[in-house]
Amino acid sequence: MPSRHSIAAPPVKGGAAPAGSRPAGSAPEDDRQRAKLSRRWQRDLRWSPYAFVAPFFLLFIAFGLFPLLYTGWASFHTVELTAPTDMEWAGLKNFVRIFDDEFFWNAARNTLFIGIVSTVPQLAMAMGIAHLLNYKLRGSTFWRVSMLAPYATSVAAATLVFVLLFGRDYGMINWALNFLGINPVDWQVGWASKLAVSTIVIWRWTGYNALIYLAAMQAIPHDLYESAALDGASRWRQFFHVTLPSLRPTILFTVVVSTIGATQIFGEVLLFDASKGASGGPEHDFQTLGLYLYEQGWVNQHLGRASAIAWTMFAILIVIGLVNSVISRRLRTSS
Repeated sequence: MPSRHSIAAPPVKGGAAPAGSRPAGSAPEDDRQRAKLSRRWQRDLRWSPYAFVAPFFLLFIAFGLFPLLYTGWASFHTVELTAPTDMEWAGLKNFVRIFDDEFFWNAARNTLFIGIVSTVPQLAMAMGIAHLLNYKLRGSTFWRVSMLAPYATSVAAATLVFVLLFGRDYGMINWALNFLGINPVDWQVGWASKLAVSTIVIWRWTGYNALIYLAAMQAIPHDLYESAALDGASRWRQFFHVTLPSLRPTILFTVVVSTIGATQIFGEVLLFDASKGASGGPEHDFQTLGLYLYEQGWVNQHLGRASAIAWTMFAILIVIGLVNSVISRRLRTSS
């Protein structure tokens, strides 16, 4: 006779499911959800980097690539600032005309002169300052930050201060020369104007290049200096035989960047003699290529000719880049 404990109770309708069981149709739904999340994660992983860099490329296309291409197209047309949409095909006429213009070659010579006079002393002084800052000094952080003060100063403010310093009648430079028995110099005429403009460039960019050299010096292994010291090399010999060879790529970089900056110099020469505007002095004594471009486009209102000048400057920068590439490759081969 079966006992009451052996009689199984019928399952209660609608009761809890046994442990380990799964409602019908739930497993495929979970798999679809996981697959959907996986595809979304893969799309996010694939396209997120493009979304992050898209603003840069949009701004570059709008304010970099489009003006470059449009300027190239305008350089083959006769177009005036008063009617920028009225273009007449001119071919290479604008390029031929600027190469036949004596003012273009004068601006090219001024740019070359200012570039050499400002770049060579600037980089030499920057190297010396970086060498001093590379040693332990009191307040080294203060001195390093102060090197960036001229670079952070506005071009307009710095140029106006130097205009006062180089004033013909009441400038401090002529006062010092008069104190030494030297006749005053008209710093806005002739070769003196180029030296004055070069001084502004040297003052603004020496500290910037000094910090670049300092960062490169601190990356040189100290073992090289210790080995040179054990061999009896003085600090000067260590500088010439250890520091300079290790800084060859950095020196090449600063030379190229400074050369490009000298080719594009504009604000200093425009404000140095505000009364003459874009002419660069009474006799175009310190008119650079950038100032010549500004004069042709916005003073004489010849946009086609100004576009040809801009592309000529662009070609010069390309040549500088190619020379830099060749020299860098030879330096890597020799090292």
